[in-house]
Amino acid sequence: MLRHFGVKRTYAHNLKLAVLLSLTAGFVNAAGFLGFSALTTNVTGHAALFAEGIARQDWVMARRVAIWMILFLAGAFSSSLIVTKIGHNGRFSFAIPIVLETFILLFCSFSPSIKQWGLSGSFFAGSLLLAMGMQNALVSVISGSVVRTTHLTRTFTDLGIELAQLRTDNYAAQSVLISKIKLRISIILFFMLGALSGAYLFTFISYRSFLLPAMVLCFTLLYDVFRLNIKRYYSNFRYRRKDNSLLGGAKGKEIA
Repeated sequence: MLRHFGVKRTYAHNLKLAVLLSLTAGFVNAAGFLGFSALTTNVTGHAALFAEGIARQDWVMARRVAIWMILFLAGAFSSSLIVTKIGHNGRFSFAIPIVLETFILLFCSFSPSIKQWGLSGSFFAGSLLLAMGMQNALVSVISGSVVRTTHLTRTFTDLGIELAQLRTDNYAAQSVLISKIKLRISIILFFMLGALSGAYLFTFISYRSFLLPAMVLCFTLLYDVFRLNIKRYYSNFRYRRKDNSLLGGAKGKEIA
């Protein structure tokens, strides 16, 4: 799901990645807005806020929003750099952005206690934007820009284009289009499910709700690690069993 690149990736890999990380992004989007009064998964809305701040000469707001956008960019840059420069050669280097994102979510889950150190809600909103920038770049690089999980603008656009392209007589192309449409719908549904879960849980357990997306990220990471180890163990077991059977057959022939 995370460690396959290029031609090694399949539709199933992209679907699993889209489901889990869209759920995480939707959750952070809703809980981050309720907790820190800021959009925390994309920068589209921040561009308008930045322009408003400049127009009203509210330099404090303009500076804060500019820092948020830079943090999202920094997250995307660092994640992409790690995956492209290390991830293709390292065994589990793709896990670095996931681990960093998990730590940021855990950090935000303890924000009421940490705020006593003098940190504001804007600081935590910027931290989440950094994390979402990392996630967006990670998913984009791994999937070859097929999957986007932190916002729905492009997903809805692609879905509309692909639905229109179904009106064709090329039945071979239709099967590919249907697979793409299923992927887009999955991203939208699980992003919305995550958003609903984030809004609902935040009203009950407040900032501790950020522990849930952190758990989803841990599952995403451990799934690949344990699945790889299990497959290797199973392959080695079958190889040893085959060798033992061949060895037993050879000894039987010698005795005969």
